[in-house]
This record gives sequence, C-alpha cells and structure tokens, in this order.
Amino acid sequence: MKNKQKIVSVNNLKVVFEIKQSFINELFSKKRKIVKAVDGISLDIYEGEIVSLVGESGSGKTTLGKAILNLAPVSEGEVLFKGEAVDFKNRKEVKKFRQKAQMIFQDPYQTLDPKSLIFDAVVEPLEVNNLLKTVAERKEKAIKALEDSGMAPGEDFLYRYPYELSGGQRQRAAIAGSIILNPDFIVADEPVSMLDVSIRSGILKLLLDLKNSRDLAFLFITHDLSLAWLISDRIAIMYLGRIVEIGTSDEIIKGCIHPYTKALLSIMPVPEVNRNRVRKVLTGEIPDPTEIPKGCRFNTRCEFAYEKCFKDEPELVEISNDHFVACHLATEDTNVKS
Repeated sequence: MKNKQKIVSVNNLKVVFEIKQSFINELFSKKRKIVKAVDGISLDIYEGEIVSLVGESGSGKTTLGKAILNLAPVSEGEVLFKGEAVDFKNRKEVKKFRQKAQMIFQDPYQTLDPKSLIFDAVVEPLEVNNLLKTVAERKEKAIKALEDSGMAPGEDFLYRYPYELSGGQRQRAAIAGSIILNPDFIVADEPVSMLDVSIRSGILKLLLDLKNSRDLAFLFITHDLSLAWLISDRIAIMYLGRIVEIGTSDEIIKGCIHPYTKALLSIMPVPEVNRNRVRKVLTGEIPDPTEIPKGCRFNTRCEFAYEKCFKDEPELVEISNDHFVACHLATEDTNVKS
C-alpha cells in the first residue's frame, strides 16, 4: 500500500470526555472523572485499502471512527485528508471534507427515517451540500447509487418506505446514501452486526466491490476478528483507547504477538488457522475507563504480565515489516510469542 496515496492520516488523536456526576458526588469528590476514549492514536489509511479496527466493547473503536469524521469532539491531535490537515473549527472546511468522507452506521433500522422515502434518504447528502438541484438529476444519481449498492433496478426502490425493505436492503440503501457523493473514505461501523448471518456475506462482498471499483479507503469497525480477516488489508487491535497491535491481516491472524490479540483470536471461528489452538480465556472485564491501569493497560488481564508491565506503558514497536506491537514482551525472548 505504500505506493498508494494516503487518504486519511491520524496523528496522536485524543478524545477525552468528562463524566458528569451528581451534585452530591461533585461536592465530595476530590477529582473529576475523565474518560480517555481515544488516547494518542496515529494511523494511516491508504487509497483502496480496508483497515479493520477490532476490539471489545468499550475499547474506543466507534469513538475513533466518529472523531475522524468530526462526529465526536477531538481533544488533541490532527486528522489529515490527502496530506492536508482538516481544521475542524472551520465549518466550510469540515463540510468540504465530509463530502469526501462518509460513515455507514451499525443499525440500518435507525439509519433510515421510517417516514421518509428511500429516494429522500439516499439523496439527502446531495441536498445538504446543495448539489444537483433538479429532481431529475438527483433521481438519476440515486438510481445509480442504489444499483451500485446491489439494489437493481434502482427505480423499483426509490418510492418505497424503509419498513417495506428487508434488513439487508435497508443497509444497502444506507450504503447507497454514503456513496452518492463519490467519497474517497468511508468509516463502516459494525455494518453487518445487526443483520442476519445469512445476508452478512452479501454486504461484505458489496464493500469489497466498492473498494475495488472505486479505489475507496475504509475504516471497518468490528468486534469480530474473523470478519476483519475476511475483508481487510490490515487489522488494528484496539484496547482501552490505544492500538496495541497492527499489521497485515494474515500477519495478525497467523503471527500475532500481543496477548490480547491472541485471546481475541482464540475465541474467533477462524477456519484453517491453528485448528488445535487452545482457547485463551480473558479473566475479568475491561477496566474502568476512568481509572486506566498504570503501565500496560492490559496488565490486569494478562497472564504474562511482570514487573515492568505495571510501571511503564509500552509503545508500538515494529517487530517485522509493517507489523507493530505495544508489548514489553514482544522484544524479549519469552513464551508470549509461542
């Protein structure tokens, strides 16, 4: 991918929230409760590339995706689009950026207004950006977007309501709305998790087709490592606001190093990979995000944790070509690699 253009670059991005407390708690609390939902993430996504962001609920995946599109407030860091920093304080600049960067949301049942026709939902981005003012032009564009999303003939769906469509058709209609402006980058937030298993493969194939036919760049957010392997060029593993491992899909599935990645892999139904692998059960839940452990964030659940893990937070280190791991044990001769 290095010979392709960087579409989106994220540099040291942070999203910090303050949790509002009750009046009584504020009176007696000695400190504010702060959540570092995204804590210093840097990531490049290239033209025609799908990068999957994988982790448990509460890891900060969706917040990162929204922050890149200015749908969540960025506390620190920057987002670059094709090498140019996006000024999120400049409304005109943000509007221009959002024409080329779109989002597919998780729930197709809530994405589409039940009172609006599919035509209205699909052409809404055109109306918001004051493009193609005539109904005929918008209709032509909507039909093409629907057909490119696997809803052919598109004209048959224009004047239907969401309740008249299946779950898969609703998600395809939502995807049509996200591609109608011909974007260069799309954040796909768990786009198949709400769908029946029987139709998930069709949506995944559609995303791959869009990537290949339009050279689209995707950030594909999922908790399912097996889905990430099927669709991605690279996989980034996220835990408590930080990326702990990133590499090519095959490298992550067949040669992962981080104990958290290994644990995620062991519970995923990944065919023909380590068939006799032992399931690694993660003990406990993700720690309270307002009280992130000192040192490695995974030390409270890691079977390999030792003294250094409780003192110093590891940085991402390149252990092989384009394979980075944030683990003290990754650069040492220990059994974490086995």
